Amino acid sequence: MADDTTTKFTDDEALDFHSRGKPGKLEVTPTKPMATQRDLSLAYSPGVAVPVKKIAEDPDSAYDLTARGNMVAVISNGTAILGLGNLGALASKPVMEGKSVLFKRFADIDSIDLEVDTEDPDAFIDAVKHLGPSFGGINLEDIQAPDSFYIEERLKELMDIPVFHDDQHGTAIIAAAGLLNACDITGKRMQDIKVAVSGAGSSALSVVSLFKTLGVRHENVLMADRGGVLRVGRDKPMNQWQSAHAVETDKETLTQAMEGADVAIGLSVGGAFTPEMVRSMASNPIIFAMANPTPEITPEQVAEVRGDVIMATGRSDYPNQVNNVLGFPYIFRGALDVRARTINEEMKAACARALADLARQDVPDEVANAYGTRLQYGPGYIIPTPFDPRLISAIPPAVAKAACDTGVARKPIEDFPGYENKLATRLDPSAAFLQKVYASVRSSEPKKRIVFAEGEEEVVIRAAHQFQSQGLGQAILIGRDDNVRRQMTSLGLSSHQDMEIWNARESAQTRLYTDYLYKRLQRQGYLERDCRRLVNQDRNTFAACMLASGHADGMVTGVTRHYNVALRNVRFALDPRPGERVIGMSVILSKGRTVFMADTSIAEYPTSEELADIAVQSAHAVRQLGFEPRVAFTSHSNFGNPDTEHMRRISDAVRILDERVDTDFEYEGEMTPRMALNARLRKIYPFSRLTGDANLLITPGLHSGGIASKLLAEIGGATVIGPVLIGLSKPVQIVQTGVQVNDILTLAAIAAYELDQEHREWAAGSGTRPAV
Repeated sequence: MADDTTTKFTDDEALDFHSRGKPGKLEVTPTKPMATQRDLSLAYSPGVAVPVKKIAEDPDSAYDLTARGNMVAVISNGTAILGLGNLGALASKPVMEGKSVLFKRFADIDSIDLEVDTEDPDAFIDAVKHLGPSFGGINLEDIQAPDSFYIEERLKELMDIPVFHDDQHGTAIIAAAGLLNACDITGKRMQDIKVAVSGAGSSALSVVSLFKTLGVRHENVLMADRGGVLRVGRDKPMNQWQSAHAVETDKETLTQAMEGADVAIGLSVGGAFTPEMVRSMASNPIIFAMANPTPEITPEQVAEVRGDVIMATGRSDYPNQVNNVLGFPYIFRGALDVRARTINEEMKAACARALADLARQDVPDEVANAYGTRLQYGPGYIIPTPFDPRLISAIPPAVAKAACDTGVARKPIEDFPGYENKLATRLDPSAAFLQKVYASVRSSEPKKRIVFAEGEEEVVIRAAHQFQSQGLGQAILIGRDDNVRRQMTSLGLSSHQDMEIWNARESAQTRLYTDYLYKRLQRQGYLERDCRRLVNQDRNTFAACMLASGHADGMVTGVTRHYNVALRNVRFALDPRPGERVIGMSVILSKGRTVFMADTSIAEYPTSEELADIAVQSAHAVRQLGFEPRVAFTSHSNFGNPDTEHMRRISDAVRILDERVDTDFEYEGEMTPRMALNARLRKIYPFSRLTGDANLLITPGLHSGGIASKLLAEIGGATVIGPVLIGLSKPVQIVQTGVQVNDILTLAAIAAYELDQEHREWAAGSGTRPAV
């Protein structure tokens, strides 16, 4: 697994992430309704007897009648956990859960982790082979060599489902893709290149095997471990898998193997490659230094020696990351979809070739936006990025086709274009919601200046650091310079990030902000010294004055102050947009559905006119976020039953929208959330104007909206973002107290996104020009 050194966190943050809410990272969710006695009878007894008999008659029908066809087991005995070594089966569970989550996130594969408490390879094999009927595939993980070779070989012989040891083959596939492209760029031919390899463990042996499948000649590969080069007649012992790669050569050391080599592969330890070794290589060399967290040699060290090198590492903070997540989810996706009996060399090679081909294609805008630059095929981009949306539709078809061509597919695919289209729509759209926002913000120029008002708080400093280091904009921290820098040092955050720090008491702008505030508040009972005190002592007011004066573009706050207190102090300096009101809109992401809810933070008991206004403003915001709004005015009952003042207040809001000639979105009400979100139930009311399920719910008051959104977040299993503050003249977002770094980062990005969308609307000829 790749080390991401650009993402810093404390031990406590990591423990909190894994423990809060439901411990761990996985849960089981039913895919069929369990609401009635009939549902239970169908799901279990007596209805379950029917599929049982069917499977007994036709075992392949298990793929159609159970979850087997989309289920992969991630199995380990914990003998080689990450870079931590043999810590036991139980200690490997967090890693195996994480692997299962990646299967779901990137390829929509259901996965469960199994930790087998034995170091006896044969006992491990016995345990796993008997579990075959439960799964469509087996992903072996973190098993020490050479046991890993033996275990995988035996299980592949004994089981008729794919068995894949990702530590061996995952790295091999991504490295092979990179090598294909590096050779293409340098004009080298696979059959001619000379390869030196540092390391002869499971990953290195698998990498070399796949290289040879793709055309590299056996005699042109020199592998070296602590005992020297794997060569015929070597004094130091080799296991049977290493012996298969021994060659006739008089070279004995890695240094000698590197002389004149076209390619250097590092799968060993940091520092294994020296500058002198790199200097001795052939022209236009290719170096893959994949040890983590410290590569065999860093790109900076290589650059000091020569400038004609194409280089890849296992780290995300350098170009060309060899990241296993580019491989295993998509290999299994393709294998499962054709019900493959195994994952063979041809399927691995097909995956490598498909990855290589994808990197040569024009990079889509969302990838370019996400990385803040237009990636272009060349020495700095030879491997696709993990968040390339094309991976899901490009890699599995190549794997599936290879399975079909080699005769290991039980259910060959006949319509590959249709299969590719199906894959493209498979992933949970909620995962893409924030990627869209982040990508847009990264692509905007100039970068937005976002104020983090509570700049001395640890969680805020971390969020600001991530905001800036991820290319989302310029972070400005409000706080005392020495306190902020001391916090940054204690957190291990790099000081060269050049984050601005503004001290309200010592700022040269204090006089300007005081005068501005006094002009606004002097007829509301505030003296000049009251305004000066607000500017000097309240960071939210100071930050809002920065926005009003054009010294920043947006702000985020709320960690240390109650929502209403923070909003009140911001409102000292900022007004609503002309003709608008300030409202809060929550974004609810759950089970592949994105639903917006307003107002969830401001309007306590809005009138009919106010409800209509809330609907119009929220619909505009929803459209800015890339969704076509379908509005439902929610209530405890449907369409006038019972006839109460509460119901009339909501129905009048619908009537008001009917009378407005500029309403340009679907709306309906009054109706329960269940009715708004369920097309089957809406058939009871054929007059309903909604053409699909509502995606924007207008709640009748703060009490219902706030309670509903918080319930969904805590016990409903939904991800709730916000409430997002809408309607102020400048982008301000207020988080809830007790939030985590990611919550602050998300709302900071939304603040930058809101401003960016205003500028885009103005540039496109719609809307008013944003204030500067």
